[in-house]
Amino acid sequence: MKPKILLVDDDPFTRRLFEDLLRENPAELRIAASAAEARRAFRAADFNLVLLDQRLPDGNGLELFAEMRRERPRLVAILITGFADVRDAVRAVREGLFDYLTKPFENLEALEAVIGKALEMDAAYREIARLRESLEARADAPVIIGRSMPIERLLERARTVAPLDTTVQIEGESGTGKELVAKLIHTLSPRARGRMLEVNCGALSEQLLESALFGYEKGAFTGALKATPGYFEEAGGGTLFLDEIADMSAKLQASLLRVLQEHAFYRLGGTQKRESDFRLICATNKNLEAEVKAGRFRSDLYYRINVVVLRTPPLRERREDIAPLALYFLDHYNRRFGKDTGPFTPEAMRALEAAPWPGNVRELQHAVERAVALNAGGPIAPEDLASGTPPSEAVPAPEAAPPPAARPLSYESAREHFERAYFEQLLGVANGNVSEAARLAGISRQNFYLHMKRWGIVTGS
Repeated sequence: MKPKILLVDDDPFTRRLFEDLLRENPAELRIAASAAEARRAFRAADFNLVLLDQRLPDGNGLELFAEMRRERPRLVAILITGFADVRDAVRAVREGLFDYLTKPFENLEALEAVIGKALEMDAAYREIARLRESLEARADAPVIIGRSMPIERLLERARTVAPLDTTVQIEGESGTGKELVAKLIHTLSPRARGRMLEVNCGALSEQLLESALFGYEKGAFTGALKATPGYFEEAGGGTLFLDEIADMSAKLQASLLRVLQEHAFYRLGGTQKRESDFRLICATNKNLEAEVKAGRFRSDLYYRINVVVLRTPPLRERREDIAPLALYFLDHYNRRFGKDTGPFTPEAMRALEAAPWPGNVRELQHAVERAVALNAGGPIAPEDLASGTPPSEAVPAPEAAPPPAARPLSYESAREHFERAYFEQLLGVANGNVSEAARLAGISRQNFYLHMKRWGIVTGS
Protein backbone atom coordinates (compact mmCIF):
# COMPACT_ATOMS: atom_id res chain seq x y z
CA MET A 1 0.00 0.00 0.00
CA LYS A 2 1.30 3.44 -0.94
CA PRO A 3 2.08 5.77 1.97
CA LYS A 4 -0.28 8.75 2.18
CA ILE A 5 1.16 12.25 2.49
CA LEU A 6 -0.86 15.37 3.31
CA LEU A 7 0.64 18.66 2.11
CA VAL A 8 -0.89 21.76 3.74
CA ASP A 9 0.27 24.83 1.80
CA ASP A 10 -1.51 27.62 -0.09
CA ASP A 11 1.52 28.43 -2.23
CA PRO A 12 1.04 27.04 -5.79
CA PHE A 13 4.82 26.97 -6.40
CA THR A 14 5.43 24.79 -3.34
CA ARG A 15 2.51 22.53 -4.20
CA ARG A 16 3.76 22.07 -7.75
CA LEU A 17 7.28 21.29 -6.50
CA PHE A 18 6.05 18.54 -4.16
CA GLU A 19 3.78 17.13 -6.86
CA ASP A 20 6.78 16.86 -9.19
CA LEU A 21 9.04 15.55 -6.43
CA LEU A 22 6.66 12.77 -5.39
CA ARG A 23 5.34 11.90 -8.84
CA GLU A 24 7.80 9.02 -9.33
CA ASN A 25 7.84 7.97 -5.68
CA PRO A 26 5.46 5.30 -4.34
CA ALA A 27 3.41 7.82 -2.35
CA GLU A 28 -0.12 9.21 -2.59
CA LEU A 29 -0.16 13.00 -2.18
CA ARG A 30 -3.21 14.90 -0.90
CA ILE A 31 -3.11 18.71 -0.91
CA ALA A 32 -4.91 21.15 1.37
CA ALA A 33 -4.70 24.93 0.86
CA SER A 34 -5.89 25.94 4.35
CA ALA A 35 -6.03 24.75 7.95
CA ALA A 36 -9.77 24.09 7.67
CA GLU A 37 -9.30 21.96 4.56
CA ALA A 38 -6.43 20.14 6.26
CA ARG A 39 -8.58 19.29 9.28
CA ARG A 40 -11.23 17.73 7.06
CA ALA A 41 -8.63 15.71 5.14
CA PHE A 42 -6.86 14.61 8.33
CA ARG A 43 -10.07 13.26 9.85
CA ALA A 44 -11.07 11.46 6.64
CA ALA A 45 -7.83 9.51 6.07
CA ASP A 46 -4.91 7.96 7.92
CA PHE A 47 -1.84 9.84 6.69
CA ASN A 48 1.69 8.53 7.08
CA LEU A 49 3.21 12.00 6.88
CA VAL A 50 1.91 15.58 7.12
CA LEU A 51 3.82 18.48 5.57
CA LEU A 52 2.67 21.78 7.09
CA ASP A 53 3.39 25.31 5.97
CA GLN A 54 3.94 27.56 8.97
CA ARG A 55 1.89 30.43 7.53
CA LEU A 56 -1.59 29.52 6.37
CA PRO A 57 -4.48 31.78 5.30
CA ASP A 58 -6.55 30.78 8.36
CA GLY A 59 -3.93 29.84 10.94
CA ASN A 60 -0.38 28.59 11.33
CA GLY A 61 1.25 25.20 10.94
CA LEU A 62 2.53 24.85 14.51
CA GLU A 63 -0.93 25.28 16.02
CA LEU A 64 -2.39 22.88 13.48
CA PHE A 65 0.35 20.35 14.28
CA ALA A 66 -0.41 20.55 18.01
CA GLU A 67 -4.10 20.04 17.24
CA MET A 68 -3.44 17.02 15.02
CA ARG A 69 -1.03 15.52 17.51
CA ARG A 70 -3.69 15.52 20.21
CA GLU A 71 -5.68 13.16 17.97
CA ARG A 72 -2.62 11.12 16.94
CA PRO A 73 0.22 11.34 19.50
CA ARG A 74 2.69 9.53 17.20
CA LEU A 75 1.94 11.70 14.16
CA VAL A 76 4.99 12.24 11.94
CA ALA A 77 4.98 15.80 10.61
CA ILE A 78 7.40 18.21 8.93
CA LEU A 79 7.05 21.99 9.11
CA ILE A 80 7.75 24.16 6.05
CA THR A 81 8.98 27.55 7.17
CA GLY A 82 10.84 30.68 6.15
CA PHE A 83 14.14 31.71 7.69
CA ALA A 84 12.40 34.15 10.01
CA ASP A 85 10.42 31.33 11.64
CA VAL A 86 13.30 28.92 12.25
CA ARG A 87 13.36 29.52 16.00
CA ASP A 88 9.72 28.49 16.27
CA ALA A 89 10.43 25.42 14.15
CA VAL A 90 13.36 24.35 16.34
CA ARG A 91 11.15 24.71 19.41
CA ALA A 92 8.47 22.62 17.71
CA VAL A 93 10.98 19.86 16.98
CA ARG A 94 11.67 19.71 20.70
CA GLU A 95 7.93 19.29 21.22
CA GLY A 96 7.54 16.36 18.84
CA LEU A 97 7.78 17.68 15.27
CA PHE A 98 9.87 15.29 13.16
CA ASP A 99 11.80 18.01 11.34
CA TYR A 100 11.47 21.33 9.54
CA LEU A 101 12.32 22.55 6.02
CA THR A 102 13.21 26.11 5.10
CA LYS A 103 12.12 27.87 1.93
CA PRO A 104 13.45 28.11 -0.68
CA PHE A 105 14.38 24.45 -1.09
CA GLU A 106 17.96 24.55 -2.34
CA ASN A 107 18.68 20.81 -2.29
CA LEU A 108 15.90 18.59 -3.62
CA GLU A 109 17.86 15.41 -2.90
CA ALA A 110 18.10 16.40 0.76
CA LEU A 111 14.37 17.18 0.71
CA GLU A 112 13.61 13.71 -0.65
CA ALA A 113 15.88 12.18 2.00
CA VAL A 114 14.04 13.95 4.85
CA ILE A 115 10.67 12.79 3.51
CA GLY A 116 11.97 9.23 3.13
CA LYS A 117 13.29 9.24 6.69
CA ALA A 118 9.98 10.57 8.00
CA LEU A 119 8.07 7.79 6.23
CA GLU A 120 10.49 5.24 7.72
CA MET A 121 9.74 6.66 11.17
CA ASP A 122 5.99 6.35 10.59
CA ALA A 123 6.46 2.75 9.40
CA ALA A 124 8.41 1.99 12.57
CA TYR A 125 5.67 3.46 14.78
CA ARG A 126 3.06 1.35 12.99
CA GLU A 127 5.15 -1.80 13.23
CA ILE A 128 5.56 -1.27 16.98
CA ALA A 129 1.80 -0.80 17.38
CA ARG A 130 1.23 -4.04 15.46
CA LEU A 131 3.78 -5.88 17.60
CA ARG A 132 2.16 -4.57 20.78
CA GLU A 133 -1.20 -5.94 19.67
CA SER A 134 0.43 -9.27 18.79
CA LEU A 135 2.17 -9.45 22.16
CA GLU A 136 -1.03 -8.70 24.03
CA ALA A 137 -2.70 -11.55 22.15
CA ARG A 138 0.19 -13.93 22.74
CA ALA A 139 2.32 -13.07 25.74
CA ASP A 140 4.92 -15.80 25.12
CA ALA A 141 5.83 -14.65 21.60
CA PRO A 142 9.39 -13.28 21.33
CA VAL A 143 9.90 -9.89 19.71
CA ILE A 144 12.62 -9.49 17.09
CA ILE A 145 12.58 -5.96 15.66
CA GLY A 146 14.02 -5.25 12.24
CA ARG A 147 13.43 -5.31 8.52
CA SER A 148 17.04 -5.21 7.34
CA MET A 149 18.32 -7.88 4.97
CA PRO A 150 20.52 -9.62 7.62
CA ILE A 151 17.56 -9.88 10.01
CA GLU A 152 15.18 -11.03 7.27
CA ARG A 153 17.63 -13.80 6.32
CA LEU A 154 18.03 -14.83 9.96
CA LEU A 155 14.28 -14.96 10.58
CA GLU A 156 13.68 -16.91 7.37
CA ARG A 157 16.23 -19.55 8.38
CA ALA A 158 14.87 -19.68 11.94
CA ARG A 159 11.32 -20.24 10.67
CA THR A 160 12.56 -22.91 8.26
CA VAL A 161 14.42 -24.91 10.91
CA ALA A 162 11.89 -24.41 13.73
CA PRO A 163 9.56 -27.33 12.80
CA LEU A 164 12.52 -29.70 12.32
CA ASP A 165 13.56 -31.56 15.45
CA THR A 166 17.27 -30.90 15.01
CA THR A 167 20.03 -29.27 17.03
CA VAL A 168 20.57 -25.57 16.33
CA GLN A 169 23.70 -23.60 17.07
CA ILE A 170 23.37 -19.79 17.25
CA GLU A 171 26.51 -17.71 16.90
CA GLY A 172 26.85 -13.98 17.40
CA GLU A 173 28.38 -11.21 19.48
CA SER A 174 27.08 -10.46 22.96
CA GLY A 175 23.89 -8.41 22.93
CA THR A 176 22.74 -9.43 19.43
CA GLY A 177 19.65 -11.37 20.56
CA LYS A 178 20.71 -15.02 20.45
CA GLU A 179 18.28 -15.90 23.25
CA LEU A 180 15.38 -14.28 21.36
CA VAL A 181 16.16 -16.37 18.28
CA ALA A 182 16.20 -19.51 20.44
CA LYS A 183 12.81 -18.57 21.88
CA LEU A 184 11.43 -17.94 18.40
CA ILE A 185 12.53 -21.39 17.23
CA HIS A 186 10.96 -23.01 20.28
CA THR A 187 7.71 -21.02 19.88
CA LEU A 188 7.36 -22.03 16.22
CA SER A 189 8.25 -25.68 16.82
CA PRO A 190 5.97 -28.64 17.64
CA ARG A 191 7.56 -28.50 21.11
CA ALA A 192 6.01 -25.12 21.88
CA ARG A 193 3.59 -26.74 24.36
CA GLY A 194 6.56 -28.03 26.33
CA ARG A 195 8.96 -25.96 28.41
CA MET A 196 11.99 -24.06 27.22
CA LEU A 197 14.68 -24.06 29.90
CA GLU A 198 17.66 -21.76 29.66
CA VAL A 199 21.03 -21.96 31.38
CA ASN A 200 24.10 -19.77 30.92
CA CYS A 201 27.11 -22.08 30.93
CA GLY A 202 29.49 -19.23 31.60
CA ALA A 203 27.63 -17.90 34.65
CA LEU A 204 27.90 -21.06 36.80
CA SER A 205 30.84 -22.98 38.23
CA GLU A 206 31.46 -26.50 36.92
CA GLN A 207 29.88 -28.10 40.01
CA LEU A 208 26.78 -25.89 39.95
CA LEU A 209 26.28 -26.34 36.22
CA GLU A 210 26.63 -30.12 36.49
CA SER A 211 24.04 -30.36 39.26
CA ALA A 212 21.72 -27.95 37.39
CA LEU A 213 21.88 -30.04 34.22
CA PHE A 214 21.82 -33.58 35.63
CA GLY A 215 19.90 -33.05 38.85
CA TYR A 216 20.83 -34.97 42.02
CA GLU A 217 19.59 -37.43 44.57
CA LYS A 218 19.20 -36.70 48.25
CA GLY A 219 22.59 -36.82 49.97
CA ALA A 220 24.57 -36.72 46.71
CA PHE A 221 26.64 -33.89 48.19
CA THR A 222 26.59 -31.53 51.13
CA GLY A 223 23.41 -29.48 50.95
CA ALA A 224 21.51 -31.99 48.78
CA LEU A 225 18.59 -32.24 51.19
CA LYS A 226 16.12 -33.69 48.69
CA ALA A 227 16.07 -35.29 45.26
CA THR A 228 15.94 -32.63 42.55
CA PRO A 229 15.49 -33.12 38.79
CA GLY A 230 17.88 -31.26 36.47
CA TYR A 231 17.44 -29.38 33.22
CA PHE A 232 17.93 -32.49 31.06
CA GLU A 233 14.99 -34.11 32.81
CA GLU A 234 12.68 -31.11 33.04
CA ALA A 235 13.21 -30.13 29.42
CA GLY A 236 11.75 -33.44 28.24
CA GLY A 237 9.24 -32.80 25.46
CA GLY A 238 10.51 -29.24 25.19
CA THR A 239 13.70 -27.33 24.46
CA LEU A 240 16.97 -26.92 26.37
CA PHE A 241 18.87 -23.73 25.55
CA LEU A 242 22.54 -23.76 26.55
CA ASP A 243 23.87 -20.23 26.26
CA GLU A 244 27.65 -19.60 26.03
CA ILE A 245 28.33 -23.29 25.51
CA ALA A 246 31.98 -22.53 24.67
CA ASP A 247 32.51 -21.70 28.37
CA MET A 248 31.58 -25.24 29.46
CA SER A 249 34.43 -27.19 31.07
CA ALA A 250 36.07 -30.12 29.27
CA LYS A 251 34.52 -32.55 31.76
CA LEU A 252 31.00 -31.28 31.16
CA GLN A 253 31.57 -31.20 27.41
CA ALA A 254 32.26 -34.95 27.58
CA SER A 255 29.20 -35.50 29.77
CA LEU A 256 26.96 -33.51 27.41
CA LEU A 257 28.23 -35.46 24.40
CA ARG A 258 27.33 -38.73 26.11
CA VAL A 259 23.80 -37.49 26.91
CA LEU A 260 23.27 -36.40 23.31
CA GLN A 261 24.47 -39.75 21.97
CA GLU A 262 22.54 -41.99 24.36
CA HIS A 263 19.53 -39.74 25.11
CA ALA A 264 19.97 -40.92 28.72
CA PHE A 265 21.74 -39.83 31.91
CA TYR A 266 21.99 -40.37 35.66
CA ARG A 267 21.30 -37.86 38.36
CA LEU A 268 24.29 -37.05 40.56
CA GLY A 269 24.47 -39.70 43.25
CA GLY A 270 21.83 -41.80 41.46
CA THR A 271 21.84 -45.27 39.94
CA GLN A 272 18.62 -45.08 37.96
CA LYS A 273 19.08 -44.44 34.27
CA ARG A 274 16.77 -41.68 33.05
CA GLU A 275 15.75 -40.76 29.53
CA SER A 276 14.65 -37.39 28.26
CA ASP A 277 13.45 -36.25 24.85
CA PHE A 278 14.60 -32.65 24.64
CA ARG A 279 15.69 -30.52 21.73
CA LEU A 280 19.03 -28.77 22.13
CA ILE A 281 19.65 -25.19 21.07
CA CYS A 282 23.02 -23.76 21.99
CA ALA A 283 24.60 -20.35 21.58
CA THR A 284 28.03 -18.79 21.82
CA ASN A 285 29.73 -15.45 21.21
CA LYS A 286 32.95 -17.29 20.29
CA ASN A 287 34.10 -18.98 17.11
CA LEU A 288 33.65 -22.65 17.99
CA GLU A 289 35.79 -23.81 15.09
CA ALA A 290 38.66 -21.67 16.39
CA GLU A 291 38.00 -22.97 19.91
CA VAL A 292 38.33 -26.55 18.60
CA LYS A 293 41.63 -25.74 16.87
CA ALA A 294 42.88 -24.16 20.09
CA GLY A 295 41.99 -27.31 22.04
CA ARG A 296 39.43 -25.58 24.25
CA PHE A 297 36.37 -27.29 22.79
CA ARG A 298 35.91 -30.97 21.94
CA SER A 299 35.83 -31.65 18.21
CA ASP A 300 33.38 -34.56 18.59
CA LEU A 301 30.92 -32.37 20.52
CA TYR A 302 31.41 -29.60 17.96
CA TYR A 303 30.42 -31.91 15.10
CA ARG A 304 27.49 -33.20 17.14
CA ILE A 305 25.98 -29.75 17.70
CA ASN A 306 27.14 -28.11 14.45
CA VAL A 307 24.07 -29.31 12.53
CA VAL A 308 22.27 -26.06 11.73
CA VAL A 309 24.14 -22.82 12.40
CA LEU A 310 22.41 -19.43 12.60
CA ARG A 311 24.28 -16.13 12.98
CA THR A 312 22.81 -13.09 14.72
CA PRO A 313 24.19 -9.95 13.01
CA PRO A 314 25.77 -7.15 15.08
CA LEU A 315 23.95 -3.82 15.10
CA ARG A 316 26.63 -2.18 12.94
CA GLU A 317 25.57 -4.51 10.09
CA ARG A 318 21.89 -3.55 10.36
CA ARG A 319 21.90 0.19 11.00
CA GLU A 320 18.53 0.64 9.31
CA ASP A 321 17.05 -1.26 12.27
CA ILE A 322 18.36 1.20 14.88
CA ALA A 323 15.43 3.63 14.56
CA PRO A 324 12.66 1.00 14.90
CA LEU A 325 14.56 -0.67 17.76
CA ALA A 326 14.93 2.66 19.59
CA LEU A 327 11.24 3.45 19.11
CA TYR A 328 10.24 0.01 20.36
CA PHE A 329 12.35 0.41 23.51
CA LEU A 330 10.99 3.94 24.01
CA ASP A 331 7.44 2.60 23.87
CA HIS A 332 8.33 -0.33 26.13
CA TYR A 333 9.93 1.75 28.90
CA ASN A 334 7.29 4.46 28.75
CA ARG A 335 4.71 1.77 29.49
CA ARG A 336 6.85 0.11 32.12
CA PHE A 337 7.64 3.35 33.97
CA GLY A 338 4.23 4.95 33.39
CA LYS A 339 5.76 7.90 31.53
CA ASP A 340 5.20 9.75 28.26
CA THR A 341 8.77 10.59 27.29
CA GLY A 342 9.70 11.31 23.69
CA PRO A 343 9.81 11.38 20.81
CA PHE A 344 13.49 11.43 19.83
CA THR A 345 14.59 14.70 18.28
CA PRO A 346 16.06 14.36 14.75
CA GLU A 347 19.48 15.10 16.26
CA ALA A 348 19.05 12.35 18.83
CA MET A 349 17.98 9.84 16.20
CA ARG A 350 20.95 10.77 14.02
CA ALA A 351 23.22 10.28 17.04
CA LEU A 352 21.69 6.85 17.68
CA GLU A 353 22.13 5.80 14.06
CA ALA A 354 25.75 7.01 13.97
CA ALA A 355 26.88 5.44 17.26
CA PRO A 356 29.15 2.33 17.05
CA TRP A 357 27.13 0.25 19.58
CA PRO A 358 29.84 -2.30 20.52
CA GLY A 359 27.32 -3.78 22.98
CA ASN A 360 24.82 -4.17 20.14
CA VAL A 361 21.05 -4.21 20.76
CA ARG A 362 21.48 -4.66 24.51
CA GLU A 363 23.55 -1.47 24.73
CA LEU A 364 20.97 0.45 22.68
CA GLN A 365 18.20 -0.86 24.92
CA HIS A 366 19.98 0.30 28.07
CA ALA A 367 20.67 3.74 26.54
CA VAL A 368 16.96 4.24 25.81
CA GLU A 369 15.96 2.90 29.22
CA ARG A 370 18.33 5.37 30.89
CA ALA A 371 16.99 8.25 28.79
CA VAL A 372 13.37 7.46 29.70
CA ALA A 373 14.22 6.96 33.38
CA LEU A 374 16.12 10.26 33.73
CA ASN A 375 13.96 12.42 31.43
CA ALA A 376 11.26 14.37 33.25
CA GLY A 377 9.10 14.30 30.12
CA GLY A 378 9.15 15.61 26.58
CA PRO A 379 11.46 14.90 23.64
CA ILE A 380 14.74 13.02 24.00
CA ALA A 381 17.78 15.04 22.90
CA PRO A 382 21.31 13.69 22.20
CA GLU A 383 22.51 14.68 25.67
CA ASP A 384 19.75 12.55 27.24
CA LEU A 385 21.31 9.47 25.65
CA ALA A 386 24.79 10.03 27.05
CA SER A 387 25.83 7.95 30.03
CA GLY A 388 27.29 9.47 33.17
CA THR A 389 26.15 12.78 34.59
CA PRO A 390 22.48 13.55 33.90
CA PRO A 391 22.03 16.51 31.54
CA SER A 392 20.36 18.57 34.26
CA GLU A 393 23.53 18.30 36.37
CA ALA A 394 26.00 18.90 33.58
CA VAL A 395 27.97 22.13 33.60
CA PRO A 396 26.97 24.20 30.56
CA ALA A 397 29.75 25.22 28.22
CA PRO A 398 30.68 28.92 28.35
CA GLU A 399 29.19 31.02 25.58
CA ALA A 400 31.49 32.43 22.94
CA ALA A 401 32.43 36.09 23.33
CA PRO A 402 30.27 38.45 21.26
CA PRO A 403 31.92 39.76 18.08
CA PRO A 404 33.48 43.20 18.48
CA ALA A 405 32.10 46.26 16.73
CA ALA A 406 28.81 46.62 14.92
CA ARG A 407 28.63 45.14 11.46
CA PRO A 408 27.18 47.10 8.56
CA LEU A 409 24.80 44.22 7.68
CA SER A 410 23.55 41.19 9.55
CA TYR A 411 24.27 37.79 8.02
CA GLU A 412 20.65 37.36 6.94
CA SER A 413 20.57 40.80 5.31
CA ALA A 414 23.83 40.12 3.47
CA ARG A 415 22.55 36.76 2.35
CA GLU A 416 19.30 38.26 1.08
CA HIS A 417 21.12 40.96 -0.87
CA PHE A 418 23.43 38.40 -2.46
CA GLU A 419 20.67 35.92 -3.36
CA ARG A 420 18.44 38.50 -4.97
CA ALA A 421 21.32 39.95 -7.01
CA TYR A 422 22.46 36.44 -7.98
CA PHE A 423 19.09 35.35 -9.38
CA GLU A 424 18.51 38.66 -11.13
CA GLN A 425 21.95 38.31 -12.74
CA LEU A 426 21.17 34.75 -13.89
CA LEU A 427 17.93 35.90 -15.48
CA GLY A 428 19.81 38.73 -17.19
CA VAL A 429 22.39 36.33 -18.65
CA ALA A 430 19.56 34.04 -19.79
CA ASN A 431 17.63 36.95 -21.32
CA GLY A 432 14.71 36.31 -18.97
CA ASN A 433 14.44 32.60 -19.86
CA VAL A 434 13.68 30.86 -16.53
CA SER A 435 14.53 27.36 -17.80
CA GLU A 436 17.96 28.51 -19.02
CA ALA A 437 18.60 30.45 -15.78
CA ALA A 438 17.71 27.36 -13.74
CA ARG A 439 20.09 25.28 -15.86
CA LEU A 440 22.91 27.77 -15.24
CA ALA A 441 22.18 27.68 -11.50
CA GLY A 442 22.13 23.87 -11.48
CA ILE A 443 18.67 23.65 -9.93
CA SER A 444 15.23 22.65 -11.18
CA ARG A 445 12.86 25.13 -12.87
CA GLN A 446 10.35 24.68 -10.02
CA ASN A 447 13.03 25.45 -7.44
CA PHE A 448 14.11 28.53 -9.41
CA TYR A 449 10.51 29.78 -9.43
CA LEU A 450 10.41 29.48 -5.64
CA HIS A 451 13.48 31.72 -5.37
CA MET A 452 11.89 34.24 -7.74
CA LYS A 453 8.73 34.29 -5.64
CA ARG A 454 10.74 34.71 -2.44
CA TRP A 455 12.58 37.79 -3.76
CA GLY A 456 9.67 39.21 -5.78
CA ILE A 457 11.50 38.90 -9.10
CA VAL A 458 9.23 39.27 -12.12
CA THR A 459 10.11 38.35 -15.68
CA GLY A 460 8.25 38.24 -18.95
CA SER A 461 9.35 34.70 -19.80
